[in-house]
Parts: sequence; C-alpha cells; structure tokens
Amino acid sequence: MRKSRLTESRTIRLSIGGMSCAGCVAAVENILRNTPGVEQASVNFAEHTAQIEGDVETVQLIKAVIDGGYDAAELRSLGEEQVEREQQERVHTRKLLKQSLVAGLVGLPLMVGGMAGWFPALTPGSGQIFWLVAGLVTLAAMIYSGGHFFIGAWKQFKFHNANMDTLIAMGTGSAWIYSMAITLAPDIVPSLARHAYFEAAAIIIALINFGAAMEMRARGKTSEAIKRLVGLQPKTARVVRDGLEADVPVVEVGLNETLRVRPGERIPVDGVILDGRSNVDESMISGEPVPVTRAAGDEVIGGTINGSGTFLYQASRIGKDTVLARIIEMVRNAQASKPAIGRLVDKVAAVFVPAVLIIAVVTFLLWVNFGPEPVVSFAIVTTMTVLIIACPCALGLATPISIMVGVGKAAEYGVLIRNGDALQQAGRLTTVVLDKTGTVTEGKPSVTEVKTIRFCDANQVLAIAAAVESFSEHPLAEAIVRSAAEKGLDKPEGVTDFEAVAGHGVRASLGGQDILLGSLKLMNDNTVKLGTLQTEAEQMAGRGETPVYIALNRRGAAVIAVADPIKADSKQAITRLHDEGMKVVMLTGDHRATAEAVARQVGIDGVIAEVLPGDKAELVAGLQRQGEIVGMVGDGINDAPALAQADVGFAIGSGTDVAIESADITLMRGSLHGIADAISISRATVRNIKQNLFGAFVYNSLGIPVAAGLLYPFIGVLLNPMIAGAAMAMSSVTVVTNANRLRFFRSGEAER
Repeated sequence: MRKSRLTESRTIRLSIGGMSCAGCVAAVENILRNTPGVEQASVNFAEHTAQIEGDVETVQLIKAVIDGGYDAAELRSLGEEQVEREQQERVHTRKLLKQSLVAGLVGLPLMVGGMAGWFPALTPGSGQIFWLVAGLVTLAAMIYSGGHFFIGAWKQFKFHNANMDTLIAMGTGSAWIYSMAITLAPDIVPSLARHAYFEAAAIIIALINFGAAMEMRARGKTSEAIKRLVGLQPKTARVVRDGLEADVPVVEVGLNETLRVRPGERIPVDGVILDGRSNVDESMISGEPVPVTRAAGDEVIGGTINGSGTFLYQASRIGKDTVLARIIEMVRNAQASKPAIGRLVDKVAAVFVPAVLIIAVVTFLLWVNFGPEPVVSFAIVTTMTVLIIACPCALGLATPISIMVGVGKAAEYGVLIRNGDALQQAGRLTTVVLDKTGTVTEGKPSVTEVKTIRFCDANQVLAIAAAVESFSEHPLAEAIVRSAAEKGLDKPEGVTDFEAVAGHGVRASLGGQDILLGSLKLMNDNTVKLGTLQTEAEQMAGRGETPVYIALNRRGAAVIAVADPIKADSKQAITRLHDEGMKVVMLTGDHRATAEAVARQVGIDGVIAEVLPGDKAELVAGLQRQGEIVGMVGDGINDAPALAQADVGFAIGSGTDVAIESADITLMRGSLHGIADAISISRATVRNIKQNLFGAFVYNSLGIPVAAGLLYPFIGVLLNPMIAGAAMAMSSVTVVTNANRLRFFRSGEAER
C-alpha cells in the first residue's frame, strides 16, 4: 500500500550543470539530501534538473551543489525555463559540433596518414620532431575540444568522486602521455611498442562530442509535451477596466478582474462566465475533440480555445494557480520522478565508474604480466579501451528519458500521472475497482418516477422530499431538489433536526412529522412498514434505477426512482480493460439490484454493493490480501481513503482542483477510456525502459570484456579505442532514439 500525502513541502527546482553520467546523479542527490532542511531530492539526468522538497533556502542548495563540484542555478517560471533551456541546448549543441570538428580535423589526418605509411617512423631525429609537433597539435585540440572532460574529472577528483569525465580524461590522457613519452624518449620501449596514439586521443574526443550533440538533439524531442503545454498559455489578455477594454500581458491580470474573450481566442486564465455564450474547445484539458457549450455561470479554463461566440468572464485563478499551470507542473514533476526500477539503476550506476577503474587497473596489470610483446603497448591500448567503452551514459538515460516521453504522451490523452512509481505500477494492475456514480454513470441523476401509497399525492411527497434533501449535498438529493424545481413545486418551510445517516439517507422533522428519506436499510432500521412500495422499488432497481424511500411518521409514503444514465463509452472502455487482462469490480453504496443491473449493461465482472464510504478502503485492502494489484477509480473526494489504499488511485473528473490534487493518476475527462490509456501507456513505457536497460547492460557487459582483450587469446583481435569511443557515444543516442518511439504511441481507443 502506498502512503498518503499528509503534507505539502516547498518545492525548489534547480538546473544542474556538470553532470556527465549516471554516477553524477547519485553524487548530486547525496549532496542535496545531506543539506540541512531537505526532505526529499530527485535528480533527472535526462533534463539535468533537480527537484528538492523541504524547508531550505535556494542559495544554500546552490552553494552545496557548487561546493560538490557541479554547477547549479534556480529554475524560474515554466515558460522562461523552457525558452532558456532550449537556447542553452542549441548553443551547447553547436559548441559540441564545433569541438567535434576541430578534434576530427586533427585526428583523422593522423589516422589516415599512419595507416597509409606517409609519416616517418618514431626514431631519434627528424621522425621525432614530426611526432613532437603532432603531439603538441593534438594537445591543443584536446584542450579546446576535450577540456571540459579534464576539468570535470579534476572537480570530481577533488571531491573523491569519479564519473564519465574521469573515464574519458584517463583514457585519452593516458594515450597522449604515453605517446608523448615515447616521442621524447623512443628508446624507453622496444621498437615494436613505438606507436603513438595521438590520433586515437583526438578522434575519441571528436566521436564522444559528436555523440553528445546528437543525443542532445534527440533528447530535445522528448519534452515535446511540455513545450506544447507551455505553448497553450496565452501571452496577452483583454481586460475591462473602468468600462474600457485593453490588451495587457497575461501576467498583469488580477484576481476577480473582468475579461473579454473574442471568437477564436485562447482563454487567458481560469474564470466564470458573467455574460455571453460560446462553444469552447477543451480538448487540451479533457482530450475530448467535441467543443462544449459554456454560458453564464459556467467555468472556463485558461488555455482552452473559444469558438465563434464572445463572452465576459471573471478571473478566478491566475498565474501558477490556473488548471493549465498546475497540469504543466504536475507533468514536469512526474517526468522528474523515478520509478523503483530507476532508483535501482541509480544505485548500480553509483558504483559503476569506480568498478570500471578497478577493471582498468586489473586489465593493465594482466597485460603487463602475461601479455605478449609489445607488452606496454598492448597494456596501454586495452586499458584505454576499457576506460572509453565503459561509460554508463546510456545506463543513466535509460529510465528518465522513457519516463519523460511516457508521462508527456499520457498528458496528451488527458491522463496526468503524478509520479514514476504510479506509471510503473499501473502496468502491473490485475484488478480495477470502479465507483458507480460519476465513474460508470454520468453522475447527473434525475428523477424518473414517483410511486406513492394510496391517498398520497406524488407532487406533495416530492415537495416534502425536496425540502428535506435541500440540506444534503448528495447527488441523489440534488436530483430530487432539481425535479421539484422543474415541476414548479413550492417546498414547504420549517425543516428541523436534519441529520445525515452515512451511506443510508437522511432524517428530519417537518410540520410535526418525522421524515425518513433513503435506502431500504434505513427503513428497516427504523421499522418502517413499506407494503407494496418494496415491490415497486425492486422493479425500479431491476431497471438500473435507484429507489429512494420516503417515510412519514414511520410509515412508507412513496418510493422515488432516480436514474443516473450510463456513460455512452463505459461499456467499450470496460471491454478494453478486459482486453488488457483486467478484472473489473464495481464498489458502490447503491442498492444491490441497481448496481447489478448497471454491471450487466456494461460487462463488469463483480459487484460489491451497499457499501459505506468508510468501508471501501477495507474492501480494497481485502482484494490486495488475495494477491490482487488494485487500481481504484473514484471522484477524488468521497473515495479518498480507498484511493489511498489502492496500489494506484485514479481520480476521474473534469480537471477541478480536487481532482488534480487527489490521486496518483488524474483522468481529466470523465471517461473510463483514460484508465485503459494509462495502463497501456504504462506498459509501453516500462517495456521501453527494459529495452533501454537491456541494451545498456548488454553493451557494457559485452563491451568491457572485449575491450580488455578477452578475444585476443582466441582470435588475435583487440578492440580499437576509436571504435570503442564511437560505440560509447552512439549507445546514448540509441537509448534516446528508442525512448522517442513512445511519441508515436496510439491508444486502443484511437485504433478502434
């Protein structure tokens, strides 16, 4: 069972610079978590960001990160952050490509000339001078194109850490130092070992920089969902001040200000329509393509698109409080979070680089002691190759890059996933538990029939019921009150001693009469004689209607049939859940016969009816004890305990404050298709993560032994360090490209 969120901490987001591999993630997280006041810290290697919760100052966090050998800066508003990050990435990509070109222009001629035999042998004299010049030119290229690797390695060394920079700096640095040493003093090694590796050092740096640039370009595509959401935020709003209309920046719109929205414009902020009427395209929130009619008194959401009408409305939420801003923040937080599989990878990555350094030392010693001549040359080449090929970049990107794309894709379907654990767990569900009202049904019940005993007038009974139910907020009560109003009935005054009986109905006094209104259990508990009303009620329930009894002075007076229409797509969505291998159970406080009638119509497997709200959580726990992995679907308010108890809680609603804040996964449109979408996206994302991890682990598991010379005793082959550099660089690109395949995911609903 997951823990409920009891408190909300202050959240700080930082941009982290200097991270070069998965090992850096663990280092930065340790730095942040050890800062006083920090409750939780998570670092996203794919975005190079950190999210911190706790009572701590931003400057304190930045100082801790910088003192730990990395760079840090606070991230501001989402729009500014997105633009700034894109600009920085473009500049950095161009710089990496330029550095790659310079290193390549130095290394490639040296490699081609050496293979063609154009250059003099490395012997004292003129040959020595040529290679000395070549070494100095290579050094200049290494400083310009690979200086960031050596600076990063030095920073890590000062803080007793090691990362990708360490491996690259040691690999290329040792190659250059060895080559320069034999250039200055050729006689220190046998003639067979007199081979300079200047070209290898330069080309490895060129290839790694080129791979990093390609990775950054591919990585930019993973945050398309956030870019689209940020792009939905209008830049200006038309406000009405002192009777005059003027366009102002949306950041200057005040709370409760009056705004005008013209045809075709995006609604600037959330609010309530004062005057006018229009059709509004809310697909960016709900995923529903059909525009909805909005008139005076209706709520509108910032970022949605107005149709052909015009209206005045009052701003009710602005800035970071708007639904769109909170959706963006929720998606961003989910993309930065880690599922259990990601946390495991981080632990592996934290010890990976030190382990590689040990393997490199062992490789060197084995070749020096047991290798053939030229011993030193073979030892240098194999050690350098191990250091270069073993970089865990792909390992570090495998999980976060897929999470970013998967969460973003879910948002496109109106599915807001709160964290990585929920994303991973949704794909493992075996049972989906549904509330009935507002989940399977529309949640807008209406009175269809009033059956009374002899001598009772139906309208009079309905008026009395409406007078009592006007004190209740239950959907059935609202239906009765609305029905009386539609018939033009006058509600009698003087209701006293009103009391809600949880899960069963209400009681009150009116005009000297004791009134009971509710379920059969409420009637039985108060020994009410119902007569033929019970038969009428059973017939109503058999049709899928909810019977509500009314008793006057402990005598049954009438039974009111309240029908809540089943959503048009509920049956199709439940069929999709069955296709995904889910068992579907309905958990409701409604009459058993009513619940079973609804279940039959939509194909639900099991029904647990007449359940009190407080008992739903225990029933979910009972399913879990039977070995089921349970997803609970409710409205995010009455079902809160059950949502918290479930392995994954789904809040189904219309994007209101409570819906957004409640469960692990929020479905922004009132359709059960969102559950099937969430499950299929979860499975696709986890499958993508496993593919990435398999590729990364196989790459390192096979690459390191081959680089160390495992094949040499059998087939006389050693891995060229330059090929190792190319393979290492492209492994990350492969992982990012594979993750981007999720961007083309299509839901089962779209395919039907």
